[in-house]
Amino acid sequence: MLSFTLPDALTLLWFIICWTGYSLVIEKTAKGKTSLNALMNAYRDRWMDELLARDVRIVDSQVTASLQNGTAFFASTSLIAIGGTLTLLRAPEQVLTVVGALPFGVPVTAEMWELKILGLAVICVYAFFKFSWSYRLFNYLAIMVGAAPQPSEKDTPAAKEFAHRAARVCTDAGRHFNRGQRAFFFALGYLGWFLGPLVFFLSTTGVLIVMWRRQFASESRKAFDVSQP
Repeated sequence: MLSFTLPDALTLLWFIICWTGYSLVIEKTAKGKTSLNALMNAYRDRWMDELLARDVRIVDSQVTASLQNGTAFFASTSLIAIGGTLTLLRAPEQVLTVVGALPFGVPVTAEMWELKILGLAVICVYAFFKFSWSYRLFNYLAIMVGAAPQPSEKDTPAAKEFAHRAARVCTDAGRHFNRGQRAFFFALGYLGWFLGPLVFFLSTTGVLIVMWRRQFASESRKAFDVSQP
């Protein structure tokens, strides 16, 4: 039997509400337009405008390569995480013995343990797809940087439209990267489920509070907000 209790169901529902609710606030609401992620979009637009005015675009190529490398690292990490979670399915009895000996460990059946592991694997797979698509978009951005109009054409309508489209590609790549990182952060909250519903609730809530603070109340956000001194 799965031994899926009511507290398990309620905390899992809370986890889903926190993840989806936070994502909707960040990406779909007026409040999200004041987040750190949204503030960075203005800098992406400015980057593309500045790119058009530069004769030598080595710096832009280096920045694009840095974005690609960082995304590739997280995509590779996602694959390692997927392999690690699936490895835990091979010997559930031994793992359950260790987990049950922990101070906050809650006894669970092997079937329930496998269900939790599969859920964690799904989160890692989701993160991999987001990071891999983000990497692909940054690759497209690198091509656009190479195809950017010359500085003598920077004030033409075609050049301005190009800068706008390049900024949109960069913004979309950043959006998918943020979604992948968000999956990683909530995966940390998900790990609390292995120690029981109460720990799952607390870890999920803690992750939500930390992420919310970083987006709306952190010193980094204040530094990027031009409306604040």
